[in-house]
Amino acid sequence: MKKVLLSAVAILGFTFANAQEEETTNGGFAQGDVFVTGAVNFNNETTGDQKDNSFTFAPQVGYFLTENIAIGAKVEFMSSKTDDGTTDASNSGFGVGAFGRYYFTPANQFSLFAELGADYNTYDNEYGSMAGEGSGFGIGLGAGMNYFVSSNFSIEAKVGVLSYDTTKPDASGAESTNTFDFGGDWRAVTFGVNYKF
Repeated sequence: MKKVLLSAVAILGFTFANAQEEETTNGGFAQGDVFVTGAVNFNNETTGDQKDNSFTFAPQVGYFLTENIAIGAKVEFMSSKTDDGTTDASNSGFGVGAFGRYYFTPANQFSLFAELGADYNTYDNEYGSMAGEGSGFGIGLGAGMNYFVSSNFSIEAKVGVLSYDTTKPDASGAESTNTFDFGGDWRAVTFGVNYKF
């Protein structure tokens, strides 16, 4: 009888300890999860009579179709203005994009992913009496990782590996600028914070 009672207590204790461990385990992604990330930046710089202001707002949202595959969308708005006392210059831009990610270890606290994304953007530049508008399209392949610091928050690092961009001014007869880039530039790693619902 003692052996049965001790075995029952041991099993109960192991089950309780295992449940506690599951409750305190940090993060990971699963099918149906939604995450948000992005950037908000405001910069003000003054040098002598020259004043520079810039603002960027770029939210992103993603949804896990399966445990390994997430799709998402992003929007970006940026604006900057320079005033040197004689001539004003301003730039503004708007972009939309979509991305897909494949996560290699989604349920873990530390997970790796590959990302394929496409973006469309427009811009409007003014310098004194001169003005120019244009638009562009880009596609890129990148790699990254997430590390969960809690069950809902993760730190994300990402680097571009392969990209192609084309930009063309709206002016008649203007030539487009095409850019192809290959290789991981570890000086251009981006860091962010994700919140998972």
